[in-house]
Amino acid sequence: MTGPQDQSDREVLAGLIERVTFHNAENGFCVLRLKARGHRDLVTVVGHAATISAGEWVTASGEWVNDRTHGLQFKARFLKTSAPTSVDGIEKYLGSGMIRGIGPVYAKKLVRAFRDRVFDIIETEPHRLREVDGIGSVRARRIVDAWAEQKVVREIMVFLHSHGVGTARAVRIFKTYGADAVQVMSENPYRLARDIRGIGFKTADQIAMRLGIEPTAIIRVRAGIGYALTEAMDEGHCGLPVTELVPLARTLLEVDPSLVESALADELAEGAVIETALGEIRCVFLAGLYRAEQGIAERVMALRDGPLPWPWIDPDKAIPWIEEKIGLDLADSQKAAVRLALLSRVLVITGGPGVGKTTILNAILRILAAKGIRLMLCAPTGRAAKRMSEATGYEARTIHRVLEVDPTTGGFKRGAENALDCDLLVIDETSMVDVLLMHALLRAVPDTAAVLIVGDIDQLPSVGPGQVLADIIASGAVPVVRLTEVFRQAARSCIITTAHRINEGHIPDLTRPEGESDFYFVPADDPETALARIIELVRVRIPARFGLDPIRDVQVLCPMNRGGMGARSLNIDLQAALNPDPPARVEKFGWTFAPGDKVMQIENDYDREVYNGDIGFIETVDAEAGELAVRFDAHNVVYGLGDLDALVLAYAATIHKAQGSEYPAVIIPVMTQHYAMLQRNLLYTGVTRGRKLVVLVGQRKAVAIAVRNASGRRRWTRLRESLAGP
Repeated sequence: MTGPQDQSDREVLAGLIERVTFHNAENGFCVLRLKARGHRDLVTVVGHAATISAGEWVTASGEWVNDRTHGLQFKARFLKTSAPTSVDGIEKYLGSGMIRGIGPVYAKKLVRAFRDRVFDIIETEPHRLREVDGIGSVRARRIVDAWAEQKVVREIMVFLHSHGVGTARAVRIFKTYGADAVQVMSENPYRLARDIRGIGFKTADQIAMRLGIEPTAIIRVRAGIGYALTEAMDEGHCGLPVTELVPLARTLLEVDPSLVESALADELAEGAVIETALGEIRCVFLAGLYRAEQGIAERVMALRDGPLPWPWIDPDKAIPWIEEKIGLDLADSQKAAVRLALLSRVLVITGGPGVGKTTILNAILRILAAKGIRLMLCAPTGRAAKRMSEATGYEARTIHRVLEVDPTTGGFKRGAENALDCDLLVIDETSMVDVLLMHALLRAVPDTAAVLIVGDIDQLPSVGPGQVLADIIASGAVPVVRLTEVFRQAARSCIITTAHRINEGHIPDLTRPEGESDFYFVPADDPETALARIIELVRVRIPARFGLDPIRDVQVLCPMNRGGMGARSLNIDLQAALNPDPPARVEKFGWTFAPGDKVMQIENDYDREVYNGDIGFIETVDAEAGELAVRFDAHNVVYGLGDLDALVLAYAATIHKAQGSEYPAVIIPVMTQHYAMLQRNLLYTGVTRGRKLVVLVGQRKAVAIAVRNASGRRRWTRLRESLAGP
């Protein structure tokens, strides 16, 4: 991070705020029109401020940028505001609505009464405010309180700026801690990394250095242990072996291992982390993840051991009845699954595409619905829930919707004290569900209900920590139906047969098919050729041959984000090819957004009800208002410019991000440059995302590497052990 003393290459602009064009109170992003010293015309300043008002004097440090849409702007890294001193500025400031209880009319009255001494009067002689016509004791008290609040905000921002915190981060810190911000930062700046999204350990560490905290201070090393475990969490782990954790923390912190051991002892003593053994291996887990895995195990076993929530149903009568209803003869494996479901409180059904999971699920749901059983269906993403609804005919919702997110806390309204209203909860695409979400969901299941867990164990594990589905199956704690037989109709699909070949470790048939097919391999020996072929496929060949929309129906899925064949780079190329001349555009956070673009939400936004992985299409870009509108499946969402770090282009996405979704057509680049990510479950997951068409573009050698690499990386979890018992 660059602090004030590092700004020799930056320009400083000072002047009076004439107008606040835009201000987002949540993240502080603002667009100001400034009467700046040394400039004849008003200048546009963009930056961040906790509170901002016309009439204030502002000092901004930053640089000039030529925005394609808005022209010349001053981009402020630091914004320092101070109360105005001129009579004109004071009236503008007071009339802006910044201070509750004063609008333009009272602002004029106050300035007429006290001239440039208004602020002194508010602060030192507040009783005199009542000399002004219309200001009684209630309004006077409101004015005094609001002024004091503004003063605190200003003092906090000055403190944060003086310690190298840019204004955008300063706003987040102030929003989190309020009036306690200075005290929190002074006592333990490492709390910032724990409490505030977007501020990691490294940022907190830089602030701590400025505050004079030594690199070897125990407070720093303790925070570094949490940082090391959080880094591991991003890789899907819930904990780490001590033999991995200590060297990792030592490398991150550049301190002696004995200090790490000492700090680890303190963290263990305080309960921030928990030590446990996995076999012979001594491991350390973040306390929250340890408790979540423990909670899942306890809940699964408690539910498993209870009585069924429905009266005895005779499978020998129910199965012929449902076969007649759905007009299908169930295979023996499917009958066995239905029979087991009717007798089990907790059951797992797992298998790949085309093995009849949906048929079994439909049979179970219709039998139980006929008995008056209250059903609830959920899946981890909006797209997965929509697919589930279409396949079963019953309403399915996202897990977040089922649990009823509380936007004020980010927590859930449903839980042990406010359980879900159902007799059977069905969870689909469970391979995607991480430890924390599964724990929250199972806590909300009524003590009397049954749970049906559905998923494909061979897909990628969740993006978040843990491997819930795999651990539950491996534990042997609950009955599991493993479906392997591909049914005749499904076997006609080359997508499905290819997916199963990959899963079995066989290289799929990459020869050119004779006649129509739904699976193709397009060879490309180098990234340049692959890029040209992907663009041609998306823009011309697939729409012409299959009648699909190139933006809405065709999805490029990449093994990784980085690199020339990564999602980020491909998005820029595909945007240029598919949306070359939009009517408007806005540039933010390294992306250009325009009407017609396909975009993805990359974090949960409970207020707007859009979630990580949701795909939408930009409908309008209003550069003047600093807003753009995105149409998601269910509703329109409006984003301010400061909120656009939650969006990325989605012409291409990673296979990880596509879990739980299906697309009419999928194109997957498979190149040896993806080597680090070429794994069997990754390719299998990508191929199973395509509904009508899958095209691999790349090298046969890369496909072979992926198919042969079944190792994956071990995830350090303990759910399996907790379920298996002592």
